[in-house]
Amino acid sequence: MSNILIVEDEEHLANGLRFNLEAEGHKVAVAGDGERALEMLGQHSYDAVVLDVMLPGRDGFSVASELRKRGEFVPILMLTARGRPEDVLQGFDSGADDYLPKPFELKILIARVHGLLRRREWLRKADQRVEDGEFKNRERKDVAVPDERRDEFRFAGKTLDFSTLELRVGKETYRLTLMEMQLLRYFTSKQGKPVSRKQILGDVWGLHEDTDTRAIDNFIVRLRKYIEEEPGKPKHLQTVRGVGYMFVAEPANNESKKEKR
Repeated sequence: MSNILIVEDEEHLANGLRFNLEAEGHKVAVAGDGERALEMLGQHSYDAVVLDVMLPGRDGFSVASELRKRGEFVPILMLTARGRPEDVLQGFDSGADDYLPKPFELKILIARVHGLLRRREWLRKADQRVEDGEFKNRERKDVAVPDERRDEFRFAGKTLDFSTLELRVGKETYRLTLMEMQLLRYFTSKQGKPVSRKQILGDVWGLHEDTDTRAIDNFIVRLRKYIEEEPGKPKHLQTVRGVGYMFVAEPANNESKKEKR
């Protein structure tokens, strides 16, 4: 049985969601505003949060952002009154893991919640394997290749662990949001190839409508803080003027090759 928090100020909708999620075997609590939600999340442990954007006082974007600042990575399904690309991007930028525009079909919401719960369970199992020492003795090499024994990508002394949503840099470990890690996975799969902002919006977020592609830049700035030694002079997540961005795993090697040519 999973513990789910619904943050929704429309009482009839909140009660309807609670009834149906409880019928699925979950334990459900309800908060009617953002401040109450943050209070409850600070007092109890939840496996997933269904978070409406339009709330009295503190809105859903602010709640999600505050949770991530606290270092709390409970999966968040954000409900938006409109499926505007700008709202979707702001939700992901705030730390949401998934979104659903209103009005929605109940079976779709339940499926999305179950998807988030599965991801959380996968992370728990991956964390347990690490604690049990399954990967402790594995040899680590400073090479830009994915590890087929575990869902990882290693480059320039850094390790992206897609299974635990962690970035390891030396002795430091950073827990990323699902969307941050999905964006990094996308870049590593396209390493050495320039990709446009519109490509990123379509391939990663599934947004194909016209929208302000500069919104993607906020994610790039944040990712550079994680993976670059000098975020202001990026070597891995490079800007390609007039196009978009390009991920370079081993910039020193690339520069050497250019010099030889």
